[in-house]
Amino acid sequence: MTQQAATIERRYVEAWNAAIAPSSSDVPAELHALRESAIAKFEEVGFPTARRGNEAWKYTDVAPIANAAFEDLAPAAPVRVATEALDQHIMGGSVWNRMVFVDGHWVPSLTSMPTLPPQVTVTSLAKAMALHPHLVRDLLGRYAPYDESGFTALNTAFLRDGAVLIVPHDTVVEEPIHFIYLTSSEGQSSVTQPRTLVSMGRNAKASVIESYGALTDTLSLTNAVSEYVLAEGAQLDACRLQQHSGSAYHVGSAQVRLGRDSRFTSGAFDFGGAIARHTLSVALEGEGSECTLYGLYMTNHGQHVDNQVLVDHIAPHTTSEQVYKGVLDGRSRGVFHGSITVQQAAQKTNAKQSDKNLLLSDEAEVDTKPALWIYADDVRCGHGAACGKLDDGALFYLQSRGIDEAAARRMLVHGFANEVLEHVELTPLRVHLEQLITASLRSSRRPS
Repeated sequence: MTQQAATIERRYVEAWNAAIAPSSSDVPAELHALRESAIAKFEEVGFPTARRGNEAWKYTDVAPIANAAFEDLAPAAPVRVATEALDQHIMGGSVWNRMVFVDGHWVPSLTSMPTLPPQVTVTSLAKAMALHPHLVRDLLGRYAPYDESGFTALNTAFLRDGAVLIVPHDTVVEEPIHFIYLTSSEGQSSVTQPRTLVSMGRNAKASVIESYGALTDTLSLTNAVSEYVLAEGAQLDACRLQQHSGSAYHVGSAQVRLGRDSRFTSGAFDFGGAIARHTLSVALEGEGSECTLYGLYMTNHGQHVDNQVLVDHIAPHTTSEQVYKGVLDGRSRGVFHGSITVQQAAQKTNAKQSDKNLLLSDEAEVDTKPALWIYADDVRCGHGAACGKLDDGALFYLQSRGIDEAAARRMLVHGFANEVLEHVELTPLRVHLEQLITASLRSSRRPS
């Protein structure tokens, strides 16, 4: 690590010593030991700013994040937030269950759980650590390793709050649970470290949405980590929606572990942020488990969005499907790396992957890198990647029918995105996404 890099990391260590270390008596000893280990690891590995030989970060330069002079590296209690400020983030009306976090802290006054079954536990991480330490001790940090990831180490070191969902065996949660993570900055640039922990019991079923956004257009970094654990026969539909301001950075990772015959569906949607990077890692550990992973990102101006999707088939008779699409305009850049690994014991695996990108500008760029690593001999696997521009013939046809160019372009982009949207079963969420697509197109450099 260079002297300059060490100085950057040292700022975070000093912030940890000032804000986190003094609170050691407020959390279980095991958790504080985890935080101490993580801050030591972060100081060792630092931010992945080195470009040479750093294949995982080859196409995404995090130097702007590492070098940013954030004023508040460990925000205290959140500012007061009016309910109206949540309007652009709330879906499902008064029926959906929701928890709201501002600047990394849970806000009970903005939280509503109208349809939650009584046997289901939904609480803040801070509250769980104090009142239900056993719920956290056996899960937290077990599935999101921080040994090689500076960002995950940083999140783990600054663990203070987040969302915890525990769904017991044979329990069905009918209405979605919406976790909303917002930054307010309160006039200062800040760093927040949200954490989400979801444990699904045997044959349990639920839907979860993680939303990330900002209340102001101020420089900020959201460094999020999620852990999902599904027991035998469990079903979880998880969605991640990132709609930060143009001054925000977002780095996130989700670690998923699937038990026998469990089903995991993930939707990933990126519409904002100056730099946004997310890593989704799914381990199909139980025989008969399956996952469906789909995503859509729309970029404009100088935005940069990077999706890393890593699927590891460990057990036999497992199934995975990936469908990702990007729509890029202006001088924006997209990155997609989809990796499928089939271990030797994972016979009868069925895995496929598709990544398609639509370039609306000559200056837009996308780097797509599909990969298959197959160590079994009785499998069905395939992948494909493509990028191109709008079909001139289709555009001309629509214009010849009296549709102006801007409207015609929007129609074609909506049609392109529909392959992803058709996976979204929750109507309020699908409507919200369609509105974000339209708003993204209207903010492009072309009038509409």
